[in-house]
Amino acid sequence: MFRGVHAINMDAKGRMAMPTKYRDGLKNSDDGQLIATIDIQTRCLLIYPLSVWEDIEQKLQKLPSLNASTRRLQRLMLGYASELELDGNGRVLLPAALREYAGLEKKVVLVGQGGKFELWNDEQWAAETAQAIEDANSGDLDVPDDIQNLVF
Repeated sequence: MFRGVHAINMDAKGRMAMPTKYRDGLKNSDDGQLIATIDIQTRCLLIYPLSVWEDIEQKLQKLPSLNASTRRLQRLMLGYASELELDGNGRVLLPAALREYAGLEKKVVLVGQGGKFELWNDEQWAAETAQAIEDANSGDLDVPDDIQNLVF
């Protein structure tokens, strides 16, 4: 289970260190194998353990490819999917195309989302969270009915 917001520095080659608390779990469950792809709704990356991604990939491939919207989704999510591997220092190398898509530079933010991570440019993350908080405070945040019934 991935949770929390982690500020990380990425080096000039596009390598970033995974937070220490996740390294052993990722190495034990998936031999340090990850998949990164683009988020088609926002300019960030989605990073999955390989085993989680394989389930998603199978579901995407089973969708009817004659539907134009489905085909576009498959093209983007599967097409940009890139294999990552934790090195001996707990780092992953992010491909240039993915870094460019998400506007990733030196300062990035890794956000735990349960079974996956989101990886953001730090300035875009700050803007996204500020907008979400503003929307929530103004009543403009569209909260689905099933979430409104949760007790916190």
